[in-house]
Amino acid sequence: MNLQDRISLLARLGDYMKSQEPSWLAAQERASHENGWFIPSFVSTATHSIACNWLNEQALNAWVNEEKIPVKQNKPYKVGLVMAGNIPMVGFHDWLCVFVSGHHAQLKLSSKDSVLFSHLLSKLIEWSPSIATFNQLTDRLTGCDAFLATGSTNSSRYFNYYFGKYPHIIRKNKTSVAVLQGNETPEELERLASDVHLYFGLGCRNVTKLFLPLDYNFIPLLEAFKKFNWLSDFHKYKNNYDYNLALYILNKQYYMTNGTILMIEEKNCFAPVSQINYEFVENFAILADQLSTHPDIQAIIGKNFLPFGSSQHPSLTDYADGVNTLDFLNKKMLNWHASP
Repeated sequence: MNLQDRISLLARLGDYMKSQEPSWLAAQERASHENGWFIPSFVSTATHSIACNWLNEQALNAWVNEEKIPVKQNKPYKVGLVMAGNIPMVGFHDWLCVFVSGHHAQLKLSSKDSVLFSHLLSKLIEWSPSIATFNQLTDRLTGCDAFLATGSTNSSRYFNYYFGKYPHIIRKNKTSVAVLQGNETPEELERLASDVHLYFGLGCRNVTKLFLPLDYNFIPLLEAFKKFNWLSDFHKYKNNYDYNLALYILNKQYYMTNGTILMIEEKNCFAPVSQINYEFVENFAILADQLSTHPDIQAIIGKNFLPFGSSQHPSLTDYADGVNTLDFLNKKMLNWHASP
């Protein structure tokens, strides 16, 4: 299978993911039943974003041309993938990089997110049976030449121990932040609400902390966040909100809320589900330099950064941790194996 064959198949998969095919709708429903955090609207948002932003022929061709992916991979390697399961299809981009570069994938799916990818892989095999020989689902990664692994900060130590002697990309916990000037429009604040609330805030691209001017007016922001008041209808989210709220009340700690999300003044960039942290800033120029090198930050939203509402709709070149996965597979991994 050459590069154009793979791109054509991926574009066909994108069309399938945007369709109302009964088998695809059933797979999405089953994914929601098996993981209470994967509510239907969020599954639809995630899969539609992948289909539109990544699986169209024009975007794929521009991507592979920029990275100079060969028409035929003469020496494919077996790449082990450890998938995360915090939001729907979160590991798809890693697999996409392996597939489009012509290497073979051995995949260990998260038990929290196995339904969607398994279904899509079976659909690809239905269209092109040879795909089954170089895309294998497994509970144990064996005989791999390189690894792409995503997990928590704790699991990354485990990954480093077992995979460190091979070419690898190992990712730890990350989160995202927003920088507000205080003059944002209601429309911009509504888009920020999506950056915060999509997928219940569980993704590394979800905004979990705000940097604000000293005289910031919170009322418009809390009003804009009411767009997602419906999250309280889901018991998993509501239980987190009630628990965190009880802690702040018992500890007599200052908080703000619109009834769905808690706002806490806190230095930490990470926040629990149902909470967003904030910090007041005096010098935004210094802040920008600090954020650009912060080891825990995946994305920065704001007028001088990524657009409001864009954090959960990355392009093909918005690589996790800022590490170019396709370049790794196409050059660095090959150079590592070629060295004596």
